[in-house]
Amino acid sequence: MSKDRDEILADFQACTGMEDVTRAISILEENNWDLVRSVNEVMPQESQSFHSHSMHDVEMVSEVIDIPASPVESATDMLSVGNNVGHARARSMPTLEDGFNNSVHQPSTSASVTRQNTVQFNVQFGDRIINIDIPDTGTIADIKARLYRELKIPPCQQLLSGWARHDQFEHVPVKSLMAPNQNALSLTVKPTNGGILADQDNNITERLKGTYVLKIKNLSEANKEYHVNYPGTKTILEVKNDVYTFTNIHVRNQIWTGWPPNIDDQSMLALSGINYPEHELTVRQNILINHTRDKRPSSTNVVQIDSDDEEYEDASESFNVDDDIFVDNVTTKRVEPLIPEMIEDEIVGSISFVERFSTRYGAIHPQFYQGTLEDALKEACQRPAKDKKILGIYLHHDSSVLSNVFCTQLLGVESVMQVIERNFVFWGWDLTFESNRTRLQNSVSNCMGATAAMSLRDIPVDKLPAIIIIMKVRSSTDIYSVIYGNVGINELLSSLIEAVDVFTDQQRVEVKEEQERAERELVKWEQDMAYRESLEADRAKEEAKRLIAEAEAKEKLRVETERSEKLAQKEAYRREVEASLPPEPSAEQGDSITQIRFRLPNGKNLERRFLANTQLKVLLDYLTVQGYPNNEYKVISSWPRRDLTTLDNTKTLQDLKLCPKETVILEER
Repeated sequence: MSKDRDEILADFQACTGMEDVTRAISILEENNWDLVRSVNEVMPQESQSFHSHSMHDVEMVSEVIDIPASPVESATDMLSVGNNVGHARARSMPTLEDGFNNSVHQPSTSASVTRQNTVQFNVQFGDRIINIDIPDTGTIADIKARLYRELKIPPCQQLLSGWARHDQFEHVPVKSLMAPNQNALSLTVKPTNGGILADQDNNITERLKGTYVLKIKNLSEANKEYHVNYPGTKTILEVKNDVYTFTNIHVRNQIWTGWPPNIDDQSMLALSGINYPEHELTVRQNILINHTRDKRPSSTNVVQIDSDDEEYEDASESFNVDDDIFVDNVTTKRVEPLIPEMIEDEIVGSISFVERFSTRYGAIHPQFYQGTLEDALKEACQRPAKDKKILGIYLHHDSSVLSNVFCTQLLGVESVMQVIERNFVFWGWDLTFESNRTRLQNSVSNCMGATAAMSLRDIPVDKLPAIIIIMKVRSSTDIYSVIYGNVGINELLSSLIEAVDVFTDQQRVEVKEEQERAERELVKWEQDMAYRESLEADRAKEEAKRLIAEAEAKEKLRVETERSEKLAQKEAYRREVEASLPPEPSAEQGDSITQIRFRLPNGKNLERRFLANTQLKVLLDYLTVQGYPNNEYKVISSWPRRDLTTLDNTKTLQDLKLCPKETVILEER
């Protein structure tokens, strides 16, 4: 910001009492830094006391902090620093005939364009600017309908940056939202893949109702870390205001890393794209202008005050100067190198490069990869062919007169940013110090070889900054081309597009080869799987047969064992009965004996003499000894027919009328 604009800003804040520097700058830019018009625009709005308040429901995990309810500040779209949060709109690319020195087209801010009850919206879409005038009773929905008729983009796919994106504002009249007479918006289209579509409503609803845990590390306070719980409906601006309450770093002085790109301070956490349910962020305080006094050789002391526009340290109470001698304040801004000298950690150097680049040249630039060169090379080249990108190494040098023009006039052009962000992994490094140049050469040598490192060493300072384009073709990673800083917008864009075309053609071939290779491997894998399945089936069959055979053998052994045991028991019982069986009486005993004939089941006969007074049990025991136990055979008398095994075995044969002779028949049970 020039010295004149600093003075205008100070006068504007003094007239209006506005403490929010971001809002003040936004209003001044809308009125082309016309102080009178800006004051006239703000004063009626300030008198209406239209302020929004939010209740901060912060829950600390690591330490308890009471955060008072405080007014929510207006969105810091222009000056929010860190990881592309609150991006200002990128400049449109001039026509190819204009060259990069021509002024970039901006929406007109001249008066008398709109009527008293009409609000003008200049909507930028790509390189086009669509001018839409609507009554102050119109709504954002009306603007989207006009854009649909103009661009054929459905309203459900329209994303308007520079305006509140909450659904409740969709049908609110713009006059109720205190919109100025002229507004500049930026239109982007919701992607069909990965965007917020209807089939993701459940996920979005869950995140809106869920709780986010933000792990915020304060780099300005010895890396002190806070764990804060927020609902998904909390906005980024409210988070920043809460961080101000417990870090004492004002919102406009907060430099963040970790927020996703292409969001603004009014985005809700659930819609911002951060990790759920935990997300890590870092914040630090921006070191602003040092105010110094000239030193007079005779008696004037030099007083240096580090200021953040609100907090001043008191100088010494007494100065050794006369009352009639005054020394004008000289406002100076120390230009810090993008990467400090003798940086030891390449990741720290990369992070420093991104943060200081945004601080020095503004938030409008391609997104730089934060990490080591090796990680950037892996992110771009060590991936499947369809996911590969080109690696672009941006080399910076503060001593080059081309740096400021290249960073502000070329890298900030929207077409250049789109080409880089869609096709490149963009990594930056500062060669201002020789130690950092040596570190870069060592990294390039380790990643790509000594030849590539030698080519970087030979780039003269007067040709910097430069963009080194690196591609991986087949298995070789080489430098494709070098774009030096002394180029125009046309040449830069043409070189980038040429590299993209060459890379796309080669990528198409590699994708086809990978697909064919994947198909061959799939066929081979399917054949191997079929063979394995067949082999497993055969093994399963053999195993089943073996198990069946083992089961049959076990069953056969069990049956044989039981049979042997039964036979042994039967034989033991037979011997026991045989031992107790009385001897057969002789035939000479006359009428005291009886002759019993046994007709066996096999047709044979047995005969034996028994004493007439012998119990039936002795007869049955005799049959048991002969192998015909009564539990297996029936003993049937001929007349009367009866089963002797069912009778009382204590009765004698005479009692049973089995004398003097009788024939009994044995039948199996």
